[in-house]
Amino acid sequence: MHGKQLAIALLLFAAACSPAQKHLSPAEIAQLKPADAHEAALYEHSCKACHAQPGSGAPLVHDHEQWDRRWAKGEDVLLSHAVLGYQAMPAGGQCAACTPDDYRAIIRFMADKE
Repeated sequence: MHGKQLAIALLLFAAACSPAQKHLSPAEIAQLKPADAHEAALYEHSCKACHAQPGSGAPLVHDHEQWDRRWAKGEDVLLSHAVLGYQAMPAGGQCAACTPDDYRAIIRFMADKE
């Protein structure tokens, strides 16, 4: 096998061995929350209203298909969107009590990057 063919074969093998993302049901999504009690309370009273509701337009919690492309823009961009608002996302994400560290932790949780 030549170099290019070997590279293609290795990519195909890696793709076949990678676990496919399991899509969560609405009930499973509704049960997800951060492990930290403080972050969980903030998430429950703000972020969850949109990020756990299919059809809301918000990227759903732990949905890699929706979060990975956003995560690729960088954590600072996501923090800015949460604080300043972005498209349909309201400024502050309805969380008046969230600090920048809270936002970062909850974004990591929602993006499944903990």
